[in-house]
Amino acid sequence: MTVADSESDRYKLVEESSGAGAVALDEQEIPVHYTVKRFQGMTRAALPVPGVHRIDGSIRLDSGTLAQLVGRSCELRLADGRKLHVTVIDASGRILAEGHGPSRCLCC
Repeated sequence: MTVADSESDRYKLVEESSGAGAVALDEQEIPVHYTVKRFQGMTRAALPVPGVHRIDGSIRLDSGTLAQLVGRSCELRLADGRKLHVTVIDASGRILAEGHGPSRCLCC
């Protein structure tokens, strides 16, 4: 594998966002503070690949423990009204999502 083939070269940071939001889980809203980075998939010719993206970030609960969310898919509601389907991948609050479509980003 060459450096050009590395994962970091296939994605470009296109947006960073942070603020106060909420995690919707089992019809319950849990207030959180979030930091989200959105990366766009790119071709070797530096052109965006439609539908290929990664959302990486973290959440911090206002109260309670993150342990109840680890491994769960949930909806992160951003301060600007957007909704992202993410998975909480560890007890530190790291979130991750990849792909595109109704099961992921709710934009289409």
